[in-house]
Amino acid sequence: MTKLRCLVIEDEPLAAEGLEAFIQQVPMLAFVGSCGDALAALEFLRNNVVDVLFLDIHLPKLKGLDFLKTLQHPPQVILTTAYHQYALEGYELNVVDYLLKPFGFPRFLSAVNKLKVGNKQFPTQSPITNHQSRASHFFNENKRQVKVFNDEIQYVESLKEYVKIVLVGGKSVVTRFQLGEFETHLNDPNLLRIHRSYLVAKDKIEAFSATEVEVEGVKLPIGRSYQEEVERALQTGE
Repeated sequence: MTKLRCLVIEDEPLAAEGLEAFIQQVPMLAFVGSCGDALAALEFLRNNVVDVLFLDIHLPKLKGLDFLKTLQHPPQVILTTAYHQYALEGYELNVVDYLLKPFGFPRFLSAVNKLKVGNKQFPTQSPITNHQSRASHFFNENKRQVKVFNDEIQYVESLKEYVKIVLVGGKSVVTRFQLGEFETHLNDPNLLRIHRSYLVAKDKIEAFSATEVEVEGVKLPIGRSYQEEVERALQTGE
């Protein structure tokens, strides 16, 4: 089986680890290394064969797009960044795709499916090798990429342009998302919308009434327009 050799160029260790974990889940990809800046990546490319770059735009010493312009024969490139304004310039440089942080595995796989193996499109039906692995996503908090496991989420609270993800054990992560966008991003059937300001993990609900649910002693309101849907979901297990 021909595998695409992937190099991650990312100065945030958590983000680099997240990309490595995603790469290792896809049978047709092979992780060959990670570099924290463009100059280290240039040295790596001189001594190793690489088929795909996962390239962060905001790098120390030399920015990702400037680095890409220096390569005479660049491999396939997937850009990663928290800033959408560079998308057009990236596509002008013939990149394969543009991953806007934070992104989950489904979005990663969508980008990977655009890669080519030889002259053929990367197979879109590529399976995840470890079906027992826990679903997780990285979220941007204070310029860090923080890993959150879906099964540790207790509830999510809207803070207008941000959401607060409350986890098992009392920890929380605040990241820039609107609640509806967050719900779509995770696409997790265990998360139930109970209010315009709250998503709750169904398996973490300890008690509920017509007007509220209780999660680890915290009472959360059920919006009037959500009452029938919440009652049906909790009583029937839908």
